[in-house]
Amino acid sequence: MVEEKRWYHSRTIWGSILAVGASLAGTMGVTIDNSTQVDLADSMLQFVGAIGAMVAIYGRLSATEVIS
Repeated sequence: MVEEKRWYHSRTIWGSILAVGASLAGTMGVTIDNSTQVDLADSMLQFVGAIGAMVAIYGRLSATEVIS
């Protein structure tokens, strides 16, 4: 079975989102350096993976029928 790669599994997407957020924060006088952005992107990617795993576990536990 081939696992489908979702957009939220990409470090590039999260890095881009953080770059936009850092740019917007910079306009308000808050600076975020590049190494902090990389750390935040990795943390967000791990967080999204953990949420996905919890949803999968919940789905398995709440299933009422066996899928064959």
